[in-house]
Amino acid sequence: MIKPLRRNKMSFLVLIRHGQSQWNLENRFTGWIDIPLTDKGREEARKGAEKIKGILFAKAFTSNLIRAQETLDIVLEAIGQKGIPVEKDQALNERHYGELQGLNKEEMKKKFGEEQVQLWRRSYDVAPAGGESLKDTAERTLPYFKEKILPEVKTGKNILVSAHGNSLRSIVMDLDHLTKEEVLSLEIATGAPILYDLDPSGKILKKTVHIL
Repeated sequence: MIKPLRRNKMSFLVLIRHGQSQWNLENRFTGWIDIPLTDKGREEARKGAEKIKGILFAKAFTSNLIRAQETLDIVLEAIGQKGIPVEKDQALNERHYGELQGLNKEEMKKKFGEEQVQLWRRSYDVAPAGGESLKDTAERTLPYFKEKILPEVKTGKNILVSAHGNSLRSIVMDLDHLTKEEVLSLEIATGAPILYDLDPSGKILKKTVHIL
């Protein structure tokens, strides 16, 4: 049964990372390159949708990249809500990996060393050449989240966000008040929804991380 839109009590914010993409499968740095989902990624999106099927969403937000948009389309179709308003914005794009985009992660470990590649992937403020750090990603993602998405949640609307590992890490870091050190170990699984119950002030009442 679909839950009615709730106002003046609490509302749901659902964050979902896109399903597996072709370059996820090939272990490549993807960044802002438009790469489609694999069949497994589409199945992950459908499985993720099952976890949130009872929620009636007022609006959805996604990035300018096709893998997040395709995931959102699959989820909305699976939960019978294809007609809701959708806003797309570059602010929710994946972290830009600069000169690493398209390159294989294992090959880069052999070339630059595992420690350096780990710094590029999981550090807070170290950026690859021509790319962004997580700090840089947060500096474009969080203003958009706070100006466009969170106000909708605070009015009592249930909101769905389909985005990427690092743009969502930025949002979760802010919501969960994680330190720069704590966020380094934060992993966000493909296709698995993260559900926040928030009150009208934006206070988190409950957080649920679904497992596919």
